[in-house]
Amino acid sequence: MKNYHNIIIIICVYFHSLLFTYAAISKLLEFENFQVQLAQSPLISAHAGFISYAIIIIELITAVLLSLLKTRRFGMYISLFLMISFTTYIYLILNYSDFIPCSCGGILEQLGWTEHLIFNLSSVFLLILAITYIEKQFKLLYTTISISLTVIISGSMVLVLFLNSEYIIKKENNFTRRFIPHPLSDEDTINLNTSSFYFAGNHGDTIFLGNRKAPLLLVTILPHFKTYKVDTLKISEYQHPFKKVELNIVYPYFSVADGSIPIIFEGKFPQLTAQKTKTKPLIFTKIKMTKPHQYIFKATLSKNKKAVLGTLNTQSDFIEIHQNILEAQIDGLFDTDGGINYDPKTQHMVYSYLYRNQYIVTDFQLKNKQTGNTIDTIKKANIKLHTSSNGVTKLASPPLEVNEFQTTYNYLLFNASGLKGKFESSSRWRNSKVIDVYHYKNKTYEYSFYIKNKNEKKARSILATQKYFYALIGNDIIRYQRRK
Repeated sequence: MKNYHNIIIIICVYFHSLLFTYAAISKLLEFENFQVQLAQSPLISAHAGFISYAIIIIELITAVLLSLLKTRRFGMYISLFLMISFTTYIYLILNYSDFIPCSCGGILEQLGWTEHLIFNLSSVFLLILAITYIEKQFKLLYTTISISLTVIISGSMVLVLFLNSEYIIKKENNFTRRFIPHPLSDEDTINLNTSSFYFAGNHGDTIFLGNRKAPLLLVTILPHFKTYKVDTLKISEYQHPFKKVELNIVYPYFSVADGSIPIIFEGKFPQLTAQKTKTKPLIFTKIKMTKPHQYIFKATLSKNKKAVLGTLNTQSDFIEIHQNILEAQIDGLFDTDGGINYDPKTQHMVYSYLYRNQYIVTDFQLKNKQTGNTIDTIKKANIKLHTSSNGVTKLASPPLEVNEFQTTYNYLLFNASGLKGKFESSSRWRNSKVIDVYHYKNKTYEYSFYIKNKNEKKARSILATQKYFYALIGNDIIRYQRRK
């Protein structure tokens, strides 16, 4: 019987010593990839930096402890601690994770998560059996308490890391992205033959595109996503010095506006002619139709040169300026630059600052303001300004663009970020555009995904609907099936 016990102990010691040695060396040889895998973990991504080093060091130390006769007993407890930690982690992945990531590499790379769990449980059983034989000189109660404490402490540690990581990732924004597997699928492409199109609106999955170079050109893409229809809109007056025409569509209504003149034309499909509205002169830099005849606009106050948001109703000629929506940090103009987006499903406006990690949520009347943060760490706009002798202020150098462009649907904000996060591949960053997804009602970061470049061109604009996600890349519009 004694020999039998010794055989079990020897098998357990050498097996785990080899396992931890191999695991540590494998991680060292592909350390960058190992860090990236941990960063994508739905449970411990916020602690990927510390844990990536700690695991390798502990695995190597444990292998040494197991190899030495004097420290073998202690090494077996550390082995049990590690295996219980890994087993708890896998159990949480399978039962409480937002998604199941790719399996780890190394000798066990062909195993799925369930197979990993079975393998780990077998190792735990072997370790407990071997520890029981080693501790035979002590009372059974002592051995039971020692093993139980090891199990409880290691399992609790992983659980605490999981809960803390969830809080950091979703609330504290430490700029560690969480890339879930396959959020988009079934890619379809239509070539538009030019890169000057932009999203003017949609009606379900009927997509409307405007054109920067041909302001009255309207492209309609029907839900079957096979081809497109081209129309030329008409306006009631052409004599104006148009500079920046913006087409907005809230089907069946559409508007053609230029804030530099300023002028707004409105029409209703199936008619293609838009009539000039009789609103008071209002110079604006951005405008977004939210409902028929109702708009949210951005303008600059002449008295202090600060940017503001406002609402406009072209039927009642009602204009209301809201000076408390945009928050100045440096000059109140450049530092508040950003994009106006509206959620047709929830009737919310979402304004994302271009140069800082913040967005604003209001209703369509610009009431009930709330703020949220994106996951990067740029809290203050990093811009430098230069004022010339004639009093004109311009950007002195290219600033960091934090939130480049966005789309919103059903409380989700899809934000194209301009900054690389922790543990992200530089090559993947160069060859893709990263989209971060937030639940703006809950003020939480949800996940991220990449949109691959096409013909070395990055995505320049995006649109989300209930079923699909659209991107304009180079001369193409690409449609993806949304999985989440």
